[in-house]
Amino acid sequence: MGSMTASQEVAAGATARPMATARRVVLKVGSTLLVDQTTGALHRAWLNGLLEDIATIRRRGQDVVVVTSGAVALGRHILNMERQPLKIGEKQAAAATGQISLAHAYQAGLGAQSLTAAQVLLTLDDSENRHRYLHARHTFETLFRLGAVPVVNENDTVATQELRFGDNDRLAARVAAMIAADVLVLFSDIDGLYTADPHTDPAAIFVPEVRAMTPTIEAMAGASASFHGSGGMVTKLMAARICMSAGCHMAIAPGRILQPLRALEEGGRCTWFIPCTERSPARKRWIAGTLRATGALTVDDGAVIALKSGSSLLPAGVIAIDGHFAAGETVLVRNKMGRLVARGLIAYSSHETVRIMGRHTSEIMAVLGYRGRAELIHRDNLALE
Repeated sequence: MGSMTASQEVAAGATARPMATARRVVLKVGSTLLVDQTTGALHRAWLNGLLEDIATIRRRGQDVVVVTSGAVALGRHILNMERQPLKIGEKQAAAATGQISLAHAYQAGLGAQSLTAAQVLLTLDDSENRHRYLHARHTFETLFRLGAVPVVNENDTVATQELRFGDNDRLAARVAAMIAADVLVLFSDIDGLYTADPHTDPAAIFVPEVRAMTPTIEAMAGASASFHGSGGMVTKLMAARICMSAGCHMAIAPGRILQPLRALEEGGRCTWFIPCTERSPARKRWIAGTLRATGALTVDDGAVIALKSGSSLLPAGVIAIDGHFAAGETVLVRNKMGRLVARGLIAYSSHETVRIMGRHTSEIMAVLGYRGRAELIHRDNLALE
């Protein structure tokens, strides 16, 4: 891919540094940074350096959350399972074993900085279910008020394959949206986004800033090459989309150096994803960050214009549906070219929607036999992409 195409969607000029003004920061740490892939040992010196950085920004009065991987990688070493692919039950056993060591490392390291660590284990369903989401958010707010540093991991010991986040990049983005964070930093073994994989393409160009998540930007992603890690550039861009929709800055930054957060604050090389909109209300942040949509609607050009102007989605604008969903579930809204326009909570089931799509609201009573809502998706339940 040539630099001319990329430059149309990549901001030039000085790299933004939102860390200095951030009220709340989320830091994501991957398995490859925390755990030696050969020996299975914890990189304690690296972790202690990061925790020193955290102590520094806590002294400035900034709230910090750490989203950490590493439990499975540590547990498989303790259980002598390094060389074999893990089945779901074995992975859950490794997570249960490694989580103790991982939590103790954070507790000891933060304790040495006179900080209190608090363990928070989440599943996908905790973020998709509105009731659990609100309770989790309340827990975070209470921990911040008490001065603790929440250390978050996916609850691999109970999550099934269908309910897993699958990577902690998106988990970190969901947490960032949940707590209205100002910055999410994904520490990685790469120093940012490139137009192609720099390990295989010497012509790959570094991208310092991204201000719009377009197909050109998404095409720059590659697959994960890490044995222990489950994420890759694909999941990092998914995380960026969630953050930008929530009005949160996100950085992909090199993590292998000691005290990587200090290096970032001092202007170190990284890619910043800059949100182009103000932070949306909490309910819309939850909708925008939903990972598990149960269906999709295709809408006409007039509906797209109406949605972007702040209107609700009416049945008349829908030209096709996909999937099976119940009333109240999350669906995607796409234009005729298949481009994602919005996502929202639909007022009708898929069976009802297919009967009233393309019709005026005045016809709903005659078609369904009862007077339902005029809107398929009310604007209060809809988040634009």
